[in-house]
Amino acid sequence: MTPPSSAYDAPMRRAFELAGRGTSLGRNPQVGCVLLRSDSSVAAEGWHRGSGTPHAEVDALARLRPDETRGLTAVVSLEPCDHTGLTGPCSEALIEAGVSRVVYAVADPGEASSGGAERLRRAGVEVLGGVLADEGEEAIRPWLVATRSRRPFVTLKWASSLDGRSAAADGSSQWITGTAARQHVHERRAAHDAILVGTGTVLADDPSLTARGDAGELLPEQPLPVVLGRRRVPDGAALRRHPRPLVETGSRDVAGVLSDLFDRGVRRLFVEGGPTVASEFVRLGLVDDYLLYLAPTLIGGPRAALGDLGVETIGEQIRLTTTRITPLGDDLVIVARAQHRSTP
Repeated sequence: MTPPSSAYDAPMRRAFELAGRGTSLGRNPQVGCVLLRSDSSVAAEGWHRGSGTPHAEVDALARLRPDETRGLTAVVSLEPCDHTGLTGPCSEALIEAGVSRVVYAVADPGEASSGGAERLRRAGVEVLGGVLADEGEEAIRPWLVATRSRRPFVTLKWASSLDGRSAAADGSSQWITGTAARQHVHERRAAHDAILVGTGTVLADDPSLTARGDAGELLPEQPLPVVLGRRRVPDGAALRRHPRPLVETGSRDVAGVLSDLFDRGVRRLFVEGGPTVASEFVRLGLVDDYLLYLAPTLIGGPRAALGDLGVETIGEQIRLTTTRITPLGDDLVIVARAQHRSTP
């Protein structure tokens, strides 16, 4: 008799926890797997550590002898893949191991990797999908958004005063926020595959766009620097000394640039451009997370953090849902995501 789906809530949450141990960068999702015996005790656990390494299911199976895997239940945070890439299909590995039941949270939306559940069913393996699906969706939301939309998950960042200004009237903006907030920005840069600014920001500020630690040292993970716009980055620009090769798009076509970055393997993009670039991403509805650093200061003047968004009446405003507010020194970090755009 098949246990109710709620019987797998605890091991599924453990699978989510294991998934979080893997890298969030690159083409592949974070996935965790818990192998259960018939008495519901844990036989083995595994998780995916990054591109080219064993997937979570294979990682867990490898911790057991072949005679110990028959009849087990595999609880996996994402539908097992049915694709041969740098590694073989997990569906096949589970079938060969003699697993009798597979329970997963979220269906794999990948064009090449999906279909594992159907492959397992055809082989006589019992399959139960959708267990804690909402939690599973949230756990790998950036990867799912990127995979489903065929563009990177976009985090738009800006820092502003309480009255919404990103710079003084003369263009100076260093520093609106304090040291804790600025260090947090570096940590968020390191958590993204690429970082994008416009040519205007490059020519005005000469940013390095590196991710650095408290002492100014380079962090182990560095985002790929990307410049949006047609103007060429000067030979002596700091970006040309970035530890990763500079991507000059030579284009203002935001959608086209995002498609190209996706093809390059970028799944998380950190947009840190000025008001022109930021406003274009917002206007086009291409922002998935808003990361706002709000400083308790007043500047006034014309240098607003955002420009024209195409909002003509209050009924067209772009409403956001706040998901997190964190104090950092005197500053606040606000994380929000877009709701559906309202109409008059």
